[in-house]
Amino acid sequence: MGEMNVKIDESLFTRLEDRARAHNRSLDEEVKVLLERALERPERESLYDAARRIAAMTPKGIKQTDSVEMLREDRDR
Repeated sequence: MGEMNVKIDESLFTRLEDRARAHNRSLDEEVKVLLERALERPERESLYDAARRIAAMTPKGIKQTDSVEMLREDRDR
């Protein structure tokens, strides 16, 4: 099993201790759980890449409605 020694701010350390206590875990166990959860999640794509991917789903020649118009329409109902 690997071992780490990480220097962190006192405030973060305190938050980790509080979180571990709230979950009835040791500090080591809590950090392991947090790291496992973080590594299980797929990496987030950038907002720019997401916007381009979504825009590419719109068929060519279809006019996009301006979001300002849609907001006004909802507001005026």
